[in-house]
Amino acid sequence: MTDLIEKDVMPDPDAGKPGDINISEQPDNILSFLKRLPENQKLKNFLKNFLLWSTLFAAAIFVIVFFIWLVPALQEIPSGGKTTVTSITELKQYAGYKRMISQVSRDLQRLTRKYNSYTSGQSYLVINTTDNLFHLYRNKKQVRDGFCSSGRYKMLQTAEGRSWTFKTPKGKFLIQGKTVNPVWTRPDWAFVEEGLPIPSKNHSSRYEYGVLGDYALSLGDGYLIHGTIYKRFIGMPVTHGCVRLGDEDLEEIFRTLSVGSKVYIF
Repeated sequence: MTDLIEKDVMPDPDAGKPGDINISEQPDNILSFLKRLPENQKLKNFLKNFLLWSTLFAAAIFVIVFFIWLVPALQEIPSGGKTTVTSITELKQYAGYKRMISQVSRDLQRLTRKYNSYTSGQSYLVINTTDNLFHLYRNKKQVRDGFCSSGRYKMLQTAEGRSWTFKTPKGKFLIQGKTVNPVWTRPDWAFVEEGLPIPSKNHSSRYEYGVLGDYALSLGDGYLIHGTIYKRFIGMPVTHGCVRLGDEDLEEIFRTLSVGSKVYIF
């Protein structure tokens, strides 16, 4: 009886403790897991996403380190090239420095002569067609500036093939004439634009009074600097090529410039 009880109570040395993993069964479990892996779609997606995000994270860290640390470090590496000049005396004796200073001096003299030729002591006018601004100079000093109107850059065509492009010409011009109370001689395009038949050259319908303001300055080829009855459009590209000004600006320019004065339009 006693032997029987002891035989039931005595633990089996090969049984192990509760919860222990049987080592002999681990290889079979791993093989079974690997065999089931292709069938587990969720696990495959997890591993794929994990590898992808890990790679992106590593690449981002590399880029940050590269630009924050490696690039400045590389820039600080000495080039090992020419000897560094360490004093003003040595710099002045350096042949390359002498050549550079000589070239800069020649360029400065050339540009100074060119600037003086454009900005003489006489009065001149500068027209900026991009921003529709004017600048009036006297004795190389700006005495007035303000808004103006320039060409609208539109094209007008007829059925017969004639065409006009309404733009303000650019370049250097001279004042060729000055007129008080100018009369506008309407060109052919003025009638085409209104859908009217083109009259003869001296027809009375070609002459229109009071639309050019009190003064006009001729630039040649029919282009004028003049006033306008449409003052609300000053500062806008609305003309057929002429330069329009407000009354006070026009009067100041008319009194300042003379026949032969320079006008620069860009």
